Amino acid sequence: MPTESSPSPLTHSITIPSQLSQPVHVVAAPGLSECAVESTLFKQWLKNLQSETGILANGDMLLKQVLIQGVDMFGKRIGFLKFKADIFCKETGQKVPGIVFARGPAVAVLILLDSEGETYAILTEQVRVPTGRVILELPAGMLDDDKGDFVGTAVREVEEETGIQLKLEDMIDLTAFLYPSTGCKFFPSAGGCDEEISLFLYRGRVDKEIIMQLQGKETGLRDHGELIKVRVVPYRELWRTTPDAKVLTAIALYEMASKEELLPSRT
Repeated sequence: MPTESSPSPLTHSITIPSQLSQPVHVVAAPGLSECAVESTLFKQWLKNLQSETGILANGDMLLKQVLIQGVDMFGKRIGFLKFKADIFCKETGQKVPGIVFARGPAVAVLILLDSEGETYAILTEQVRVPTGRVILELPAGMLDDDKGDFVGTAVREVEEETGIQLKLEDMIDLTAFLYPSTGCKFFPSAGGCDEEISLFLYRGRVDKEIIMQLQGKETGLRDHGELIKVRVVPYRELWRTTPDAKVLTAIALYEMASKEELLPSRT
């Protein structure tokens, strides 16, 4: 009896400016290839490859093929993209590791509130299935589009995850203090993921009653499966309270910026 065979992967080629004579073959299951190649995530990855500090910038490396392995849709747009890139060193012919989980840029906010002589940090307690753990972390979120509204996204995520309403003009971009060659972002897991994060700081003063009201508050977009609780931690204990890379990076940036007197004076 005849059996149905699975559709063969489709291959098409794209040309990138840094290697015009060497088209890149893109391989994927039917329907995935064009969708992925036209996504903002994939276009940004190609742009990064050819940037001043990109892998292909000096001509020592060659991108031959990209295998699209999967996509996760967030409504009508691609939220996550998984692919494997075959990039070779021209001199040795060796292939460099090239498995990519693309999710794009994100933001996080270090909120410090002074109350009765103590400074508190506002964290969110979230179920993080990839780690198998419940994690305390900074309020954070992905950019929903390619418009680059980092500050607006940060303010919106804070309100969604903690209920605290912040003003755009009160936000301080801690990653902006990095050298321009870094892109003024940080990569929490560059060995496998393209995620780059902008870290912001908010400082304020509140009554102790507000601190008590925030502790344990349930927040998040419940219809999106966000089961979030607000946790308030004394800042002096923050560095040893959580393994969250965003928290630990924010502490380092905040402390160094304070030490070098880069932060605006508080009114």
